[in-house]
Amino acid sequence: MRPSQSSWRAYSTSSHNKPSGTPSVAAMLAVASMGFAAYSMLVKSREGQAMPRRQGEKEQKVQEKPKEEEPKVEQSTTQPIPAFSSDEVTVVFVLGGPGAGKGTQCENLKKDYGFVHLSAGDLLRAEQKRPGSKYGELINHYIREGLIVPMEVTIALLENAMKEAMETSKSTRFLIDGFPRKMDQAIKFEEVVVPSKVVLYFECPEEVMLKRLLRRGESSGRIDDNIESIKKRFNVFKETSFPVIEAFEKQNKVHKVHCDRPVKEVYSEVKTVFDTLFAEEKK
Repeated sequence: MRPSQSSWRAYSTSSHNKPSGTPSVAAMLAVASMGFAAYSMLVKSREGQAMPRRQGEKEQKVQEKPKEEEPKVEQSTTQPIPAFSSDEVTVVFVLGGPGAGKGTQCENLKKDYGFVHLSAGDLLRAEQKRPGSKYGELINHYIREGLIVPMEVTIALLENAMKEAMETSKSTRFLIDGFPRKMDQAIKFEEVVVPSKVVLYFECPEEVMLKRLLRRGESSGRIDDNIESIKKRFNVFKETSFPVIEAFEKQNKVHKVHCDRPVKEVYSEVKTVFDTLFAEEKK
């Protein structure tokens, strides 16, 4: 059964009035008006003028917060005054890997040139064992792990030992053995204690140093004379201490001595360095 005409029209979506194909005059005027308004807004925005807001839109006033001035940090322009004058006190940094023979050569220099031999490691170990020391446990941990003790502790111990030696023995020549182990230590020491004059660097192959340390460990009783701690100390020296030597080389302070030879041969070369140094000081 075919649906009625009225029913057909109810379901149809097509327009029954055919468009004429030509837009009305009113439509054309509306489009033109919209186009002109859009163009006008575009021109005004390029000229920096505020664009008109849509009807009903509330104008929001944005209040800019005044910029807060950053607090000025007053930096001190004064340099710290060293405890001693380099004209009166001679400091020699003695560097080299663990087991290079620094201690042995320092003892010879002490006898022949009137140096006071200060071993940073010995001072730390003595402080570690001193009853009531507030640094004892901290030093014990760092030494056991083959790490570098905080420089504030080491520098304070060195300065106190120098003052004590100057009061008791009246000596003004110091060999500082095993220090500095990092460049920041060197800088701080020279700022607050005294600038160094010479850096004596004992160069030695790692396998030679390892044999010496293991042999020493049989009788030294030191907690760091074991294979694990020794390897850590080698790594620390390569990563942190060797750059100190390179930095001092740029200042023409470094005297390098190869020490994988008999002790007397090594010392003969070391003596030449100090004979030249003190001859120049007498001029």
